[in-house]
Amino acid sequence: MPYQEYVGRSETREDRVDPRLIAGMAATLGRAAPADGTLPPLWHWMLFQDWRPPQELGPDGHPRRGGFLPPVHDLPRRMWAGGRLEFGAAPLRAEDRVRRISTILKVEEKTGGSGRLVFVTVRHEISGPRGLALTEEQDIVYRGTEGAAVRPAEPAPPPPPGAFTASLVPDAVLLFRYSALTGNGHRIHYDHPYVTRVEGYPGLVVHGPLQATLLAHHLLDRLPAGARLAALSFRGRRPCFADRRLDLVGLLEGTTARAETRDETGATCMQVEARLA
Repeated sequence: MPYQEYVGRSETREDRVDPRLIAGMAATLGRAAPADGTLPPLWHWMLFQDWRPPQELGPDGHPRRGGFLPPVHDLPRRMWAGGRLEFGAAPLRAEDRVRRISTILKVEEKTGGSGRLVFVTVRHEISGPRGLALTEEQDIVYRGTEGAAVRPAEPAPPPPPGAFTASLVPDAVLLFRYSALTGNGHRIHYDHPYVTRVEGYPGLVVHGPLQATLLAHHLLDRLPAGARLAALSFRGRRPCFADRRLDLVGLLEGTTARAETRDETGATCMQVEARLA
């Protein structure tokens, strides 16, 4: 298949953990900023932003395709489908100078219910002044505009005994602020005419990483004293949309924690599984 020459491609980028980003994310999520400046799990997605001049942007608001990632021009819908993270014992802190080494691990073409799909898996290794902070694999999927953007789904089963739940209604302000903090120009998160008329979704799409972050905090709030997230994986099952109720369902089982978001129909949207230490 095309794009195999991209497998093994690597790039290195550097950044700084700006305290203003930490304060902004805390305000956006409605949480207290960490007193010691330690970056909470998944807040590293604010780092290594890729800002381009207008002429270097594609029609979806992302940087024009090509460069480090394969130029999958014929599949206009692009989503972050899931990922896996291992957290080291040296978390990042405010003012740290950090480095990220990124490598394309694989490019796969598949055919699903929505047509042709291209999956790109990228591995990131992020280090700070105290050593390796985390490793991460990201799964990016490209798909066409044929067929329905969202398919009906059955409601998930009722939460199991011992589950803990919370609810919120993500609005356009939350989506805008998260996009700004993470340097995400994807128009599906803030441009209602674009997302409904061009990509065919019924409303603004709630970021998958934002859902994963909300779920991580949903679990962190219930962890036993002294416990931390040692590893976390997440997978998007279906999109969810602004101005609709979003339920968070979490469950702790020994050294494993699970959580998921459910939309207003009760269907599962994002799933997270964590290993505790």
